[in-house]
Amino acid sequence: MIIKNFELDKLKSLNSNLHLIYGNNEGLKEDIIKNYYLKNFDGDTLKYDEQDILNNKDEFISNLMTNSLFENNKIIIISRATIKLYNFVLYILEKEIQDCKIIIKSSNLEKKSKLRTLFEKEKNLICTAVYEDDTRSLSYIIQSFLNENKLNLSQEIKNILIERSGGDRINLKNELSKLKNLSISKKKLNIDDVLKLSNLAENYSVFELGDNYLCKNSKKVSNILNENNYSPEDCILIIRTILNKSKRLLKIRNEIDNNINIDQAITNFKPPIFWKEKDIVKKQAQSWSTNEVKEIILRVNSLEALVKKNAANSILFVSDFVSNY
Repeated sequence: MIIKNFELDKLKSLNSNLHLIYGNNEGLKEDIIKNYYLKNFDGDTLKYDEQDILNNKDEFISNLMTNSLFENNKIIIISRATIKLYNFVLYILEKEIQDCKIIIKSSNLEKKSKLRTLFEKEKNLICTAVYEDDTRSLSYIIQSFLNENKLNLSQEIKNILIERSGGDRINLKNELSKLKNLSISKKKLNIDDVLKLSNLAENYSVFELGDNYLCKNSKKVSNILNENNYSPEDCILIIRTILNKSKRLLKIRNEIDNNINIDQAITNFKPPIFWKEKDIVKKQAQSWSTNEVKEIILRVNSLEALVKKNAANSILFVSDFVSNY
């Protein structure tokens, strides 16, 4: 059974113990689990990786069947699931285990995936896809946070937070939390406060790298790579940053292809582009054709999948990508 993001309130009335949440939006996965499963839950929460289950499958199932009769309700969260979990799900479904909810988290699954198909078609299973946060969803997160904490931020600051979040609500929420703490001692927050406080500002080289890659400034790209020692987590941020900037660039290129003046296309873009970035964005729009930007987006998506499978070599993959046009 498919339950979309805007239908999640239906979970309260459904009697299903297995929920597959798949896609690349890790922050949204955590929000769903927190708000619809863990909130006001007083039972046991157990977390496993798929490999933990597969390596001890018989013991895990035995404990699950036995303990469910005597212990409090449980929530089991299984991460990094793949097709290898398919038979395990069939077994659990057949046994009709009660007093236990099993949440399975997976990265993006193809439409033909047997695991995804099983959860979509079986009425006793729940399947939810979580796609990358767009500007609208990130704006909603900011505004909800501000309303809840009775804070005010200028639209310019909101735009900066969205831009520098790299399309990741986890990054965004971390930065909003810091701003909340700062607001205790300072009532009115300005752009400098955001830039000084934000870890994203400290990691400015990540965003600078993305901008210079899209400007085809190979010399600057090489200097940035040589001056920084990026972690696998940084590499994911680099990829997401390039992806989001490329998607913005594609929209601008589409406007230009429709005979809109390049300066006007940049000025009219929503959310508004920070004035300090306008010259950089203009150079990027002049450096690539629309089809080339589409190709970048496809390549970046493939790069992210590769990096997630081979974290140890992530910096090599990213370096090779940004060094070759």
